[in-house]
Amino acid sequence: MFFKMRLLAPILIVSLCLFSCSEYQKVLKNDDVKAKYDLAQQFYDEGDMKRANRLLEQIAPKYVGKPQGERVMYFLADTYYQRKDFNMAGYQFERFVKSYPKSDKVIEASFYGAKSYFELSPRYSLDQTDTDKALAKLQNFINAYPDSEYFNEANAMAKELTTKKEKKAYEIAKQFNKIGEFDFTFLTPAVAAFDNFISDYPGSIFREDAMYYRFESASHYALNSFEVLQQPRLKEAKEYYATLKKQYPETKYADKADALLEKIDKQLLGFVAQEKAAK
Repeated sequence: MFFKMRLLAPILIVSLCLFSCSEYQKVLKNDDVKAKYDLAQQFYDEGDMKRANRLLEQIAPKYVGKPQGERVMYFLADTYYQRKDFNMAGYQFERFVKSYPKSDKVIEASFYGAKSYFELSPRYSLDQTDTDKALAKLQNFINAYPDSEYFNEANAMAKELTTKKEKKAYEIAKQFNKIGEFDFTFLTPAVAAFDNFISDYPGSIFREDAMYYRFESASHYALNSFEVLQQPRLKEAKEYYATLKKQYPETKYADKADALLEKIDKQLLGFVAQEKAAK
């Protein structure tokens, strides 16, 4: 008996699946909006977001201005989100918020709309247009709903995106510094890029690194300049060293920075000796 039941179980499952598919295709093709609504609700509750989404797409325009319209529009947005179609999810959640600003779901929709854009943010090395958009959406949410249950998660996502943008800006400056090892003309834009980074991201986790590499870029640029241009550039590099040590007295770059400073001081002493000899 048990063996027979084991044989029957897969058959029953297949039969139910075939019936479900048949019912879905039948409802999908007819014009009965209520039948589509009920079946979409069933699929949504069962976690079948693909079929729920297809049905909701069809009936959403029919429910505009009707009592069920709010529910249909929210479920439609959520099915896109659950299917990881974050472009459409973000768009539909925004539509929901604009259409139903007094809804009980408006905070949740605002959050998941912003989170959809967060999910679209690419890795730091790529164009960060979507990251900027996501940051703006998250900041709007944080400002609008500081007491929301989603506040901490929104803050964490905003911080992650900010760090991603910082890393991109830092790596661009670092690349100038790296190329400058072979072509000293790149050290001037390296210093400028690190300057901009330090100014734009005062609380960045890369701030110490940026300050050191600004000093390193300026030092190498000064030390490899024509003698007539060296002295003011060496003094400028020393100022960057002083800023680094003031901000980070125990900097992890102390050994490298001190070694560079020694070269700069030695070169500057040579200019002092020349000036004395000229007198």
